Amino acid sequence: MGISHSTSMEENFKKNQDFIQSISKIKMERHIQMMYQLRERSLAMEIAKQREMCNWITAFTVVATIGLFTGFRRTKRPYLLAPMLPLTFFTAYQIDCAYGTKIYRIQQEAENIMQFEPEILELPCGLPTASSIDQARLDVEEKIKLHPSNSHI
Repeated sequence: MGISHSTSMEENFKKNQDFIQSISKIKMERHIQMMYQLRERSLAMEIAKQREMCNWITAFTVVATIGLFTGFRRTKRPYLLAPMLPLTFFTAYQIDCAYGTKIYRIQQEAENIMQFEPEILELPCGLPTASSIDQARLDVEEKIKLHPSNSHI
């Protein structure tokens, strides 16, 4: 009776362990999916912001170009056309960011960096560890004890 009871306990323990692992896997997959969706939403907001900024910059460039060209036609002074060159490049850059393929080129460059230059992605002093975080927390607590007037640290 004792042997069969311990065998069924071991089987139950194994089933519980498998269940906990499957729950952990589902939890991790949900977390990854949530982070991906948050990243997508954030990126969509950035692209929308870039497009809105592009509309304003394009309108400014058009008005400035008309004004500069009108000034040139009246005075025949070519230096009035000089600001059109940087305005054109700036506007073209904004249009490429907002509506062009710049995002794909940035993603490709990021993939190249991750694949061929991973050393530049390393954090200074490496990845924080639990002990380094606890040590920093203890240091802050000690500073507060030594200097209570600076408790906003």
